Amino acid sequence: MIRAYRLYTGSDGNSHVVSGSVDGGKLVEAVSILFKETPAHSSFDWHNDPIPQYVITLAGILEFTTVGGETFTIHPGEVLLAVDHTGSGHKWRLINDEPWIRAYVVFKEGADTRFVPDPAHEAA
Repeated sequence: MIRAYRLYTGSDGNSHVVSGSVDGGKLVEAVSILFKETPAHSSFDWHNDPIPQYVITLAGILEFTTVGGETFTIHPGEVLLAVDHTGSGHKWRLINDEPWIRAYVVFKEGADTRFVPDPAHEAA
């Protein structure tokens, strides 16, 4: 299983995070992929994700924060399942000396994302 974090909008209108994994070895229907690089020491203030997508970190270490104070760190090889399209959003900052190199994979509407929450977060 590949380490993953699901960032979603809760019923309270705020972004929340659930840790888990992506069940590898099964196809997820995707419609596009975009590669992007952001310089070291960058950050991005409060925002939402525009469309349901995976953000796969290839290089760089990031700290994400929600308005409610939830934080999590993403390392190379880990996946962010970004589905917080409304509400308070989240912010991120690079916390090491590398650029953030990533791939955005937009999955087909209604696709099974193969996200499996950690046992402590099964209800989210």
